[in-house]
This record gives sequence, C-alpha cells and structure tokens, in this order.
Amino acid sequence: MDTSTAPARLGLGRDFRLLASGRVTSQLGDQIQFLALPLLVVALTGSTIQAGIVLGAQTITSLAFGLLAGALADRWDRKRTMIACDLGRAALTATIPIAALFGSVPMGLLYAVAVANGLLGTLFGAASTSALPNLVDAEDLTRALGGLGAIENTVRLAGASIAGLVYTLGRTVPFAANAVTFLVSAATLHRIRHSFQQETEARQGAPTPRALLADMREGLAWLWRKPVIRTLALLDAGDALRYGAGYLLIIALAASLDASPTQIGIVFTGAALGALLGNLFAPKLSTRFALGRLAIAMLWVEALTFPFYAIAPTWWLLLVVAFAESVVSPVYNVALDSYRLARTPDRMRGRVTAGIGAVVTGASAIGAVASGSLIAAIGPAALTWALAGWLALLATAATLSGTVRRAE
Repeated sequence: MDTSTAPARLGLGRDFRLLASGRVTSQLGDQIQFLALPLLVVALTGSTIQAGIVLGAQTITSLAFGLLAGALADRWDRKRTMIACDLGRAALTATIPIAALFGSVPMGLLYAVAVANGLLGTLFGAASTSALPNLVDAEDLTRALGGLGAIENTVRLAGASIAGLVYTLGRTVPFAANAVTFLVSAATLHRIRHSFQQETEARQGAPTPRALLADMREGLAWLWRKPVIRTLALLDAGDALRYGAGYLLIIALAASLDASPTQIGIVFTGAALGALLGNLFAPKLSTRFALGRLAIAMLWVEALTFPFYAIAPTWWLLLVVAFAESVVSPVYNVALDSYRLARTPDRMRGRVTAGIGAVVTGASAIGAVASGSLIAAIGPAALTWALAGWLALLATAATLSGTVRRAE
C-alpha cells in the first residue's frame, strides 16, 4: 500500500491573505502619500515645478534601481528584505511629521524621503512579486494575480478620497498615516509561515559589485533567450507609451469639453472601475484563452477603442470610453504575469521581473514626458489619433508574429 501523502495545498489561504493584506495596506499608504506629497511641496514652496521634481525624483530612482533591486531580491531572503524595506520606509516617512513638530519641513528632507522610498519600494516590489509563486499553488497563481489586481485597483479608487480627507486634518498627517501602514505591512509579513523562495536560493551577505553585475547580466540573458516572454515584454513596453501619455491626454481632452475638475475625476474613476472589472474576470479568461490570443485581442480592442476619445462630444462619453478601454489590459496583464512567473526559475524571478518592469516603466515615463509637448504642439485630438495609429501598428505586429500567435 502506498502510504505517501500528497503535499498540502496552499490554495489562497492564510499566507496569501497575509501577503495581500500587507501589500494592499502599504499601497494604500503610498497612494495617500503620492497625492499628499505634491500638495505639501506646493504649500511649502508655492512651486508646482518643485512638486513635479520631487515626484520625478522618486520615479527616476525606481527606474534606475530596478535591475539592481531584482538582483538583490534573488540573492537575499525575500521575507526579511520586504520587512526591512517596510521598516525603513516607515522610519523615513515618519521623519516628515516629526520635522513638522519641531518647526519646519526642509525641502531636502522631502527629496531624501522621495528617493529613499523609490529605492526601498522598488526592492519591496521585486521581492513581493517574485515570492508570490511560492505562497500559492501553481494552479492558483492566475487567480491570485487577478485577486491582487482587483484589490489594488480598489485601493487606488479609495486612495484619492482618503488622501484628501487625511490632508485636511493636517499637512503632514498623511505621512504619519503612511508610516503606520508600513508598520502594519511588516507585521503581516512577519506572520507568514511559508518560505518566500526555494530554500537553497537565498544568499545572505553583502555581494560585490562584480557579483551583482554578473547576476543582472545573467537575468537579462535568460530573458533574451525566451522569445515569448521577450516579445510580449516589448509589446507591453510599446503599449506603455500610450498608457504614460494617456493621463495628461484625457485631462486635456476633458478640459477641451469644458469638464470640471470633479467631472475629470469621475472619468478617471470610471477607468479604475473598468480595470477592477477586468481583474475580476482575468482568471477565468486567462485559463480559457491562450496568452497569444489575449495579447492580440487586447491590442486590437485598444486600437479600435482609442479613437473614440478624440470624437467623444461630452465628458461622460469620455467616461464610457475610459471604462471600456480599461477593462482589457488587466486581463492580458494577469495572463502574462502568470505565464512569466510560472516559467521563470525561482532564483531568476526578481531579475526578470525587474528587467521587464524597467523597460515598461521607462516607456511609460517617456510617454508621460512627451505627452505635454505633443499636446501643446499638435493638440489633444491629433495626439489621440497618432496614438491610435501606434496601437494599430502594435496590434498588426502581434498578429503577424508567429511567436505571439503560438504563445500558450
């Protein structure tokens, strides 16, 4: 008689719920701080340029540190790394309300906190994403990613309202609240029992610069040798150009229709609700359709939907378009992330995740920076048509690519 027992299923049980709780709690704090930070800078300096520079410093830091963060997430114990990142961010963020208690908040402190949060947040994200496949069963990975996406979209929806409310209590209160969310996140991560990585993978200690460079080259080389992941990552980066430009573009289009700030906010809320709906349906659709078909379908839906931004005669039709267009991306993203995480060796996940993230984030940043100049030069409607054409080119390239069509 075979007396062996199958390993217990992890499912989406206690450890996953703790990981999700920690991620969501810290992201809620991040969302509050992201909106409160420029308000504080403007209140202190009266300069929107300074506010943009502070936010840009955090984004640029995250982008520049991405590959190194991935290498460290693969080399160090991920659980300890994530807890250390949370505790570090809690301490750094708390310096802002503490400084206010002693009389003033220097701009240098805000820059330092923004840069440090960019560094630690990037490392936390690389470790968190890489750890997920070790905390759920392979057959539950898609469902876990869809659930996390849905929860995080809900956090983004709530974050703006909460940030405004908390800021009215005091300029530095949002930062105190964010520090608390990091502590809560660290506490939930500490309670997770299952290993965040395969036991043989973690290498503690301070690696040499040469070793880290070798790790990063190894991760990029592995990624380049995987045609499906590489091709879809490049398509994702191309789509991110449009995504980066979309925020300012929608504001400009809505303003041209005499939409009020409240109505513009409702348009973005509609987009967030569309993304939430997409995340809810993503697990079922991802298991029913091949990854390549989802990629091609997403790009064509975006290409055919995007022109309606330019011809929408009212702000509420912009809302309809934003909702419809936002549904498709999460479905594809969940399918792609599930495919990539399941096929990437555990010891490589941080580097591969960070490598793709750097390319996609960089493309999104380029789109965001270029959109302002392009709107001023050719107008929002013309830019909308240009981006629709770009999406059509991406969709055509995906359709003609045998690598994409064969992706399962």
